[in-house]
Amino acid sequence: MNAPRSPLEAGDKPVIWTVSVSRLSELFRDITVEYDHLASIEPLHLGFDEAAKHIRERLAVEHCDVVIAAGSNAAWLKGRVSVPVVAAKASGFDVLKALARARRVSHRIGVISYQAPLPELADFAATFGLDLAQRTYVTREDARAAVHELKAEGIAVIVGAGLITDLSEEAGLTGVFLYSAASIRQAFDDALELARLTRLEAGRGRRKGAEQRARRGMNDLRGDSPAMERLRQTVVLYARSPSTVLIEGETGSGKELVAQAIHRESPRRGANRPFVAVNCGAIAESLLESELFGHEEGAFTGARRGGHAGLFEAANGGTLFLDEIGEMPLALQTRLLRVLEEREVMRVGGTRPVPIDVRVISATHCDLEARVREGRFRADLFYRLAVLRLALPPLRARAQDIAPLAEWSLKQALAALDARPHPNLAAEVKACAPLLSSYAWPGNVRELRNLMERVALFLAAEPLQALTPAFMLSVAPELGRQAAPAIDALPRPGAARESVAAVLARFGGQRDLAAQHLGISRTTLWRRLKAEGS
Repeated sequence: MNAPRSPLEAGDKPVIWTVSVSRLSELFRDITVEYDHLASIEPLHLGFDEAAKHIRERLAVEHCDVVIAAGSNAAWLKGRVSVPVVAAKASGFDVLKALARARRVSHRIGVISYQAPLPELADFAATFGLDLAQRTYVTREDARAAVHELKAEGIAVIVGAGLITDLSEEAGLTGVFLYSAASIRQAFDDALELARLTRLEAGRGRRKGAEQRARRGMNDLRGDSPAMERLRQTVVLYARSPSTVLIEGETGSGKELVAQAIHRESPRRGANRPFVAVNCGAIAESLLESELFGHEEGAFTGARRGGHAGLFEAANGGTLFLDEIGEMPLALQTRLLRVLEEREVMRVGGTRPVPIDVRVISATHCDLEARVREGRFRADLFYRLAVLRLALPPLRARAQDIAPLAEWSLKQALAALDARPHPNLAAEVKACAPLLSSYAWPGNVRELRNLMERVALFLAAEPLQALTPAFMLSVAPELGRQAAPAIDALPRPGAARESVAAVLARFGGQRDLAAQHLGISRTTLWRRLKAEGS
């Protein structure tokens, strides 16, 4: 029998198996289409012991990163297979929508949940005058008995997971399915993130002793405009202080680059003083806590044997950069505030605090003060993170830097292609300066750099082609479609912005493009969509 393949031998995509035996299979199938470019996903139409046995047999010769299941199936598998199991969970919004659908059928509603009743439903029923009867189950036989008990009480509609709705309909009742597509998408996002962390841990085991460090410094803060000169002076000044720094700026404006420069100029720049970065919006909410604070062995399904040091411990003695801090869930904001105040961290599932010496630099592209007013960000945490504040100028506000940055980026991109720049490249870029300066650059320096990579590809393929405004437009037609607005006409922080749903509709439902336009991850995109829907 062959040994199981390692994650790296299994290919670049994570391997995910979905387990279901009910109508949840249809929802899994529909959502899989959205994620099949990110992972190798296989449905297993099995349940309970049959599913556990099948998974154990296959794991002997195959690799799987994560299993996704729901309800009783997920709980059953967690203690019976060695692979991590992500449980799809119905949100409170799912429950409310299911109850609304059930209310159209009958004023008396049955709710059957796995293991424990939903305590908040009693208050909800009393507030809105609903006649609710709750039951719980562990086994399939329990579920069947609960359905028949509710039927005997005259209840005609039952809310629950796939097993419950199937059994309800077998009994001649109306079954209302609890899970929504958004909840299943969240499970897939969690599974992808758990797979990433699992592979990262495997990589850490092979790269013991490797330090995370800041690769960029002051020389990478390019530009001769007064705004950039002030920025460099501020970086040097802030580097002398041990206080927290909040960097504010649009997507692509170089927030992490500035954070690295502050670290490199500070007393924490030594060889054993790491710079550790994490994007709070790119990690699923259910995994961010473990990633930041670490976990002890057995803290949750899939927890690393022997426990795992979180990023705060990894950054001890150095700097921790929390990018997109505005996307951090409120529950974790409380823990972060305590760590900043107490200078110690408690791992998930742990009882012993670990002292830390970490300087925290955070960054955001949103208006955190507006989020504080809206109750979406803790005021005390905001003031604790923003002892020192630094606002990065957008590229359109420093027009004199655009052409030099374009020339530098183009030379770097040509060198990466082993192509030699034209002798008169500087003059050609200067001739294109009016075209480049008239564009709004919503993606800022990152967008400029990416565009120059595209231009370099065409120039390398046609070495005799001159870099003219007409050629630039043919390669990058977006430059002619959007003029840069006057600085005074730009939206102020906190001004009304386009909803995520509107952006998604504008991009024809393509989530990757919408997330890229907004400067957020797919996980954050769906989190905001869910919030708008509520």
